[in-house]
Amino acid sequence: MADVFTALADSTRRLILDELTERDGQTLFEICGRLATNHGLASSRQAITQHIDVLESAGLVETRREGRYKFHHLNTEPLEPIAGRWPIRPRGATRPDPAEGQEQP
Repeated sequence: MADVFTALADSTRRLILDELTERDGQTLFEICGRLATNHGLASSRQAITQHIDVLESAGLVETRREGRYKFHHLNTEPLEPIAGRWPIRPRGATRPDPAEGQEQP
């Protein structure tokens, strides 16, 4: 899980994930173009490749080769343990007090 937090700590990597959420299965060229157009991010392809490598190591991005092209896909499975650890409760909902067995605000 630490790899996932490390990968998400960088704003450029979060933007890459945002772009893959908008349009999955992009090439490096497409990702770089969308980052420049949509976010004004003018990083080199080499820098973006390094960010994608970190995301891939954390399991957040999967790649597939098709001829000369490499397509990048978002994988949200590594985020599931994080989401399960801190479930979202509606505002005003109570949670059980483990010490007393009673509800707490």
